Amino acid sequence: MGRAFEFRKGRKMKRWSAMAKAFTRIGKDIVMAVKEGGPNPEANSRLRAVIQNAKSANMPKENVERAIKKATDKDTANYKEVLFEGYAPHGIALLIETATDNNNRTVANIRSYFNKCNGTMGTQGSVEFMFDHTCNFRIPKGELDPEELELELIDFGAEEVFEDEDGILIYAPFGSFGAIQKELENRNIEILSSGFERIPQVLKKLTAEQVADVEKLLEKIEEDDDVQNVYHTMEEE
Repeated sequence: MGRAFEFRKGRKMKRWSAMAKAFTRIGKDIVMAVKEGGPNPEANSRLRAVIQNAKSANMPKENVERAIKKATDKDTANYKEVLFEGYAPHGIALLIETATDNNNRTVANIRSYFNKCNGTMGTQGSVEFMFDHTCNFRIPKGELDPEELELELIDFGAEEVFEDEDGILIYAPFGSFGAIQKELENRNIEILSSGFERIPQVLKKLTAEQVADVEKLLEKIEEDDDVQNVYHTMEEE
């Protein structure tokens, strides 16, 4: 298996349970998608993808519809996607994806977490190059063969296709999202969920005490309401 498979396995075991803010994150994603491309999912591929993710997260349909309606209100705050970079203790690189309606507040909060936990907030581009920006899709297993599907989707940018207990996962570079989404829809293959992730190119192994130092910072960052995702270069068991 490739890096995407190992990354997925590690994140599922360690980090996803800590980021128990799925509905809040999806609500912000809906607002950003509607502001960008309008409230009609048929004409807005980004919104279509977010609605799929909402369904996958068991978000009630009325919550989704309410969020779409709210996003069309001119008085609704528009969230801006901001990426923060830096180092946790022991040289662990961090990438922090946020969606904020008040950048000054978010900058101040993120900086305070680094300072309190012996980390260092970096400048733009200081660690982003250490991660591959990828897109992913989850589809039902059905009668599909992952190896055959991988060969068929290579022309659309797919790099890694594998099966887990919840279906088939497709990974590709960030820029291939639209092409793969369109091809899956053309084939009438149901997309259970989709999204973007940043996969570290190299991982660093730490001692148990060092891991605890890094976890302390990660927990503070992940608890922030503006934070959508956190990625790091620490090897996870």
